[in-house]
Amino acid sequence: MYSDLQLTEDRPVYIQVKDYLKRLMLKGGLQPNQKLPSTRELSTLMKVSRSTILLAYAELEEEGLIYALKGKGNYVSTLIETPKAAAHWQLDWTTRVSDYAIQAEQYDLMKHGSGAERGKISFTSIAPDEKLFDLHNVKRAFLDRMSLEGEVLLNYGYAQGYKPLMNYLLRYMENKGVDLTGKNILITNGFTEGFDLVLGALRKKSGKALCENPTHHTAIKNLKLHQFQLTGINMEPDGLDLKQLEEELAGNTYDLAYLVPSYHNPTGIVTSPAKRIEIIRLMNEYQVPIIEDGFNEELRYSGSHVSPLIASMGNGNGLVYLGSFSKVLFPGLRVGWIIADAALIDYLESMKRARNIHTSTLDQSLLYQYLCNGNFEKYLKRARMEYKRKYELVVHCLKKHLPMCQISGAGGLHLFVQFPPEVRTRELLAACKVKGVTFTPGDTFYLEPGQGLHTMRLGFSRVSDENIRIGIRIIGETVASMI
Repeated sequence: MYSDLQLTEDRPVYIQVKDYLKRLMLKGGLQPNQKLPSTRELSTLMKVSRSTILLAYAELEEEGLIYALKGKGNYVSTLIETPKAAAHWQLDWTTRVSDYAIQAEQYDLMKHGSGAERGKISFTSIAPDEKLFDLHNVKRAFLDRMSLEGEVLLNYGYAQGYKPLMNYLLRYMENKGVDLTGKNILITNGFTEGFDLVLGALRKKSGKALCENPTHHTAIKNLKLHQFQLTGINMEPDGLDLKQLEEELAGNTYDLAYLVPSYHNPTGIVTSPAKRIEIIRLMNEYQVPIIEDGFNEELRYSGSHVSPLIASMGNGNGLVYLGSFSKVLFPGLRVGWIIADAALIDYLESMKRARNIHTSTLDQSLLYQYLCNGNFEKYLKRARMEYKRKYELVVHCLKKHLPMCQISGAGGLHLFVQFPPEVRTRELLAACKVKGVTFTPGDTFYLEPGQGLHTMRLGFSRVSDENIRIGIRIIGETVASMI
């Protein structure tokens, strides 16, 4: 006893000693009224300083776990209650979880997808490169905001969001051309919570939803978990196949459409202005609300800026916009937002309050201060330059090593690659993994089995230049050996 203490570097040593002794007491290793070793003796047994033991004993006494008798030493308190082991009781939880939980586990790409092993060249991630993170100004923003209202930020916040950030984001969206008449905003824990809230708020009439095919896997997962039957509209080089879209709308009733018009995930396609106008016209004609995913809107590397779909709505209220800076700034700050009709936001606010009370006020205020300090524009300029350089390097390597492929992607942190139909990218992935290279097979993003078997998504944001060259060369050589 006492000599098996395993110290770590993440906490003060006296706290670790206190917790160790407390565990012994609660588990019955130390009994009520049992005398503890002297501070000198225990410091020798634990190989720590005597002052550390003194501090640990003082903490235990303050918590009422030990008491001291003058001239005699320290003893375990009589108030210690050792939990008695309950009767052996085991449940088979696999028979008790809901269909929702079972489906969520089945759709979990982190468990069942093509995750990368440590030390390998991985093109699976489309998260921002942490080497670009503006840590100095993030720290400064944190200190600035804490000095102004630290006590407020550490208390409960409001379900709708942190007011200064809400106002900033409303202006930000207005600057993108959005007419805010009759609309309001709700701050969420990133895109995923916002999407889940909206899906949970909408009444199902037909139970059917439209989306692009392929589309964002997380969206597919959440739509299916909310029991929507999905119909996919094929993608053309400039966006949705409008003829197919109109045929579907004319022949069926849909509760909603989920669209990613800018830097689409996974194809990287940017829907043309002409198609955006026609999409809105058709959805208005058939009264189908649109959920717009504002994915990667800031990361355009060529051509003029494309406004979000909601900017073409005027004062119409048939579109719900989901925004986030996660792919541009810091995904660790789980902050996103919903812009929608004020009446819908009112319901969503109550739903959010019932689920998790509010998004971290500390995270919201940190983001607000960082944005307010003028850092976002500088960071975005630097990030765009770096991602554009990597984007161009990836395109160059793909044309060099995979000349038989079609490449799509006009911005963002990934490219979509289509091989000749005889190439199966699941088989290619298995062969490349042996050589230390991974990517995301494209069929992950399609709605039906057997679709996209010859495609892949190539994320480049967190891959070094050297590994981009080596990885794509290996993919190219592997394909050549398979054909």
